[in-house]
Amino acid sequence: MSDSPTIVRGACHHDCPDTCAWEVTVRDGVAVHLRGDPTHPFTDGQLCPKVNPFLDRVYHPDRLLGPMRRAGPKGEGRFEPMEWDAAIAEIAERTAAAIARHGGETVLPYSLDGTQGLVQKGVLADRFFAALGATRLNRDICGVTAWLGASDVLGVPLGADPTEIADARTVVLWGTNTLLTNRHLWRFIETARGNDASVIVVDPVATMTAQRADWHLQPRPGTDVALVLGIIGVLDREGSIDEARLEANADGWPELRAEARAMSLDDAASVTGIEPSDIVGLAHRIAQSGPTVLRSLIGMEHREHGRDIHRSIAVLAAVSGSVYMRSTQVYFDTAFADVVPPPGPERAVNMSALGDVLTNSDLEPPVTVLMNYGCNPAAITPDQNRVLAGLERDGLFTVVIEQFMTDTARYADIVLPTTTQIEHLDLMNAWGHLYVSLNLPAIEPLGECLANTEIFRRLADAMKLDAPGLTDSDQQVARDLLASDHPWLDGITYERLERDGWARLAVPTGWSALVEREVPLSPPSSADAAHRAPRRQLGPLQLGALRYRPAAESPAGDAALAGRYPLALMTLKQHLRFLNSHYGGFEHHLPEPPRPRLEISAADASVRGIFEGDRVRVFNHRGELYTDATISDRLQPGLVAMPFGWWARSADARTVNVLTNAAVGGPDPDVGSAAFHDTLVEVEPAHRDPRTLASSSP
Repeated sequence: MSDSPTIVRGACHHDCPDTCAWEVTVRDGVAVHLRGDPTHPFTDGQLCPKVNPFLDRVYHPDRLLGPMRRAGPKGEGRFEPMEWDAAIAEIAERTAAAIARHGGETVLPYSLDGTQGLVQKGVLADRFFAALGATRLNRDICGVTAWLGASDVLGVPLGADPTEIADARTVVLWGTNTLLTNRHLWRFIETARGNDASVIVVDPVATMTAQRADWHLQPRPGTDVALVLGIIGVLDREGSIDEARLEANADGWPELRAEARAMSLDDAASVTGIEPSDIVGLAHRIAQSGPTVLRSLIGMEHREHGRDIHRSIAVLAAVSGSVYMRSTQVYFDTAFADVVPPPGPERAVNMSALGDVLTNSDLEPPVTVLMNYGCNPAAITPDQNRVLAGLERDGLFTVVIEQFMTDTARYADIVLPTTTQIEHLDLMNAWGHLYVSLNLPAIEPLGECLANTEIFRRLADAMKLDAPGLTDSDQQVARDLLASDHPWLDGITYERLERDGWARLAVPTGWSALVEREVPLSPPSSADAAHRAPRRQLGPLQLGALRYRPAAESPAGDAALAGRYPLALMTLKQHLRFLNSHYGGFEHHLPEPPRPRLEISAADASVRGIFEGDRVRVFNHRGELYTDATISDRLQPGLVAMPFGWWARSADARTVNVLTNAAVGGPDPDVGSAAFHDTLVEVEPAHRDPRTLASSSP
């Protein structure tokens, strides 16, 4: 046995803004220790409670280590082993037969950010599905609506470097639970606080972040636009807006001002439930106690009018002269581009509409092949009953590439085992800071596991596809991405990342799209690779009319629907050891008790005869579930909450997404995020809990 362990540098793959750089200690081919990289300016040596035990996941006894074919009904989860060659051959044969009958669009890829690495997430997969002519998946379930709202004002959805929050005197965390979902940013907030900055949270729920704030304002869910109009109205009446600056740098101020004046202070208070004096106080803090940072992430986008909400935050920053901070993902999307751009256009569908796509008998051509990787749609996609009905459909051939037997994998015809982050190479971007990392494989793949990229290379070979780039190695893909010649990648080479582990994008310090109205565009295709990325003049900021509109499925929306289902439901990320559905099936990651519970206010529980720990039925026109109630002081009356990300095995067969709203706001239903949080429900004591009845039946 060797006495000299090896340290291998890499980075976390999770769909999290922090993208922590890490170090893996390997002894005799076994990973024995994992820690955050102490030299990384954002990670600062710390991993989160979810990832600290990541090696337990790598070596978990339930890890899938070989290909399998379904041996029972869909959903039962009964499989038999098969050889890799047989699995690849069967997938290739059945996919080719489906394409011969229906055309390429009969194939639907379904993936998201099971890994958000640039290599393993999708480059080879995108090339493969483009070569097939498959239906194009708009991966808009998360992030896109927020980007669109910011772009409506800025021209591009780019905010400031989040680490600059340390220089603020007023920090407004708007609709973001930073301590839970962006925890490494909190260190920079505390730095600001140490310099006498105040921290204000605007959130309808008293989250753990709200409980640590200096001031928490708790608006009614989905009323953020009315609050912004109220604030702008205060600033306008008091002469606190630099109209000369707006005249020089923005269009649409007169129209915005007219809307703000039409929303009186009392009207804003009535809509939001926030006292007029608090709206005035917030306006004063934003405008008079600067520098002020407005920080939002993406949670607020999950509403019918989520684009308006995110637009309103950018508008408020522009009008008040605040620093605007949001996701940094688009910095990376702008800097990196696949050098083999896929052809198109093919039919596009929004991933939020999976239930409709799989069950729609009028869809032509029908989806008869579903290839799922990096995502667990049976758990995370809204309108869960229709999703599961679609996965059970006869005539649907489903391939799932996975590490564990997830809720979705149980419906697969063939399951292919894939590697974990410490078993493959990847290039890691981030949507919460400006550092790119190279993730080097620390150990050999366990069992017969293959990286996503290798699986798609083998499938392309079996199907005799000859499109460009299908045989590229992982390292070649990473090198090509880094060689895009974009100015934000100046000096960042594969060799540098291999040596140092990480590097900051060459974005100028202090750069912000609110001020800098010129931005480098995405790099050109390989045909033009010799030329520098062009630059785009963004022109004036776009303000314009801004109106508060209640969602159709909200207490202030469709009166008939709200009469039947009077409670607004929010599906929250609220467990320290959860991230989407990554850990929803792992016992040691579950809280106590190890089942999801419904949070309900004391007032709403009292009128329904519900007490702490009672079994309740939660239902609407989409479905129902049974769970235990907990009386919560985090919620205002009229609002209930359940956690997001649980697997069915821990949630009595159905999770909260059996209730959630799959509708997409905006003019194009194929573009934008699902309105998860615009969901109405009713709650009642569970007098006929099917689980209880089944357990007591003879």
